[in-house]
Amino acid sequence: MNIVLFHSTYGLRPAVRAAADRLREAGHEVWTPDLFEGRTFGTVEEGLAFKEELGKDELLKRAVLAAAPLSERGVVYAGFSLGASIGQTLALGDDKARGLLLLHGTSDIAENASVDELPVQLHVAEPDPFETDDWLNAWYLRMGRAGADVEVYRYPGAGHLYTDPDLDDYDAEAAEATWRTALGFLDSL
Repeated sequence: MNIVLFHSTYGLRPAVRAAADRLREAGHEVWTPDLFEGRTFGTVEEGLAFKEELGKDELLKRAVLAAAPLSERGVVYAGFSLGASIGQTLALGDDKARGLLLLHGTSDIAENASVDELPVQLHVAEPDPFETDDWLNAWYLRMGRAGADVEVYRYPGAGHLYTDPDLDDYDAEAAEATWRTALGFLDSL
């Protein structure tokens, strides 16, 4: 499977590279676009400030430019937190998308979004300050109306970016469960 894996607001850090390597070891081709052009951040606040400085349009433009050459291959869009929201936006706009793997994040859905049974898998902490229960319920319904085939996995007690071993949010058990399930999902596509 061809996978485009987008980083979080922390930037393209070792955990993203390690995740890409894990996916490659499972037999997938993986691209990890660096939307922050080498910049990484030690806190969410620093990353969000840079994202705001860069601007949503520029960030999306960089993502589209990175993914567009791969689209013809039929890719799975994937990402961590902010990267998940970017991946979601691109997958909903790419009629050749093979799937969408969301780790720790979602995004708004355009009213006119429409996909043909796009397989979607979401992994998120419970509770998650960035992905509240009300938001996730509404998101799930909107994705269904758009035509996506959605699976949601929640991890009680885990921190927001619980798959990143370099952060305080890390939860080894939840991370391993996520990767087992995600690899099964990717193998099914």
